[in-house]
Amino acid sequence: MKLGPHLHRIGNDIVAAYLVETEEGVTVVDAGLSGHWPELLAELSAMGRSLADVRGLILTHGDTDHIGFAERLRRDHGVPVYVHEADAARARGEVKSKAPFGTFKVGAVASFLMYAGRKGGLRTTYLSEVITVRDGQVLDLPGAPRVIGMPGHSPGSIAVHVPIADAVFVGDALTTRHVLTGRSGPQPAPFTDDPALALASLARIEDLRATWILPGHGTPWNEGAVEAVRRIKAAAQAG
Repeated sequence: MKLGPHLHRIGNDIVAAYLVETEEGVTVVDAGLSGHWPELLAELSAMGRSLADVRGLILTHGDTDHIGFAERLRRDHGVPVYVHEADAARARGEVKSKAPFGTFKVGAVASFLMYAGRKGGLRTTYLSEVITVRDGQVLDLPGAPRVIGMPGHSPGSIAVHVPIADAVFVGDALTTRHVLTGRSGPQPAPFTDDPALALASLARIEDLRATWILPGHGTPWNEGAVEAVRRIKAAAQAG
């Protein structure tokens, strides 16, 4: 799905990944589930591109529903995979999240699990090699993506700011569709290690001049960061 001149999404509102396209090639942000591989190929083809044009994959964090096809892209096609140094072990499968399950609705959880099952969510291949990044680093990839540390959901959660795409990719630093309740709109994400820290980290993106706020789960948000953060804080206060 094309969102803008330089911006594409694969997946859906349950699990999504993104592509940034410039003259220099393609940067992929997050790798969804392993079964999103055909969608990656189809989107590249629709763009007039191929896997040979992919210059790098950036992970917003190391959870299994964000690293789906990452190892395949790295191992079989030589695409470097970048992740924050504090989540490198998570992306390699050496550390697992211990976040509580939280409040849920049976229908919403069933939808998430069925979709994840169809898309290979039960067959995650962890990364064998990663390139670690730090807060503030600008990567030498199409779009010159800048790393913004957003600890809370996981220790190494990041946002990725790409000015040419007018976008900030936020992974699970926030969500616009709660996978456990089905509730829509900007709100704190479930399965978060440190909810208070995650809420505080939103200040890192609040002043960014970017129209698109793009989560790993939920509808793309195009009303700017200020309004998104305002709604998330309100949702957190409402419990």
